[in-house]
Amino acid sequence: RITSIFFFFFFKANWYRASQYCRYHGMHLASISSQEENDRLEKHIKDYGLGHEHFWTSGTDQAEEGVFFWMANGRPVTFENWNIGEPNNFRYENGEEEHCLELWNRDGKGLKWNDSPCSFETFFVCEVQ
Repeated sequence: RITSIFFFFFFKANWYRASQYCRYHGMHLASISSQEENDRLEKHIKDYGLGHEHFWTSGTDQAEEGVFFWMANGRPVTFENWNIGEPNNFRYENGEEEHCLELWNRDGKGLKWNDSPCSFETFFVCEVQ
């Protein structure tokens, strides 16, 4: 049963601006609650020929390191699909850490999750329920 419609945006924005853009247009950054939803997103991304691009979701651990929740609905992340070794909260030379959840087919083995600095500019997925 499909409960959400996803919209892909192919211009790059940081996590905050992507979230703001979705809200301005009556949507929110995507939340992924099942393998089925993850598979739907992966299929659409592959269909667009963008299998190795990054896409923001509403996932974040900004409130408490390592505890991810969906900003769009305030629910904890229960279904998970992390890349191997993720989330790792990598610290960059400028001191920035990874607190926002993106979709990324890093190694060609399918669309997985990665934590990334919220300031990175990438494509994003909005959702309407």
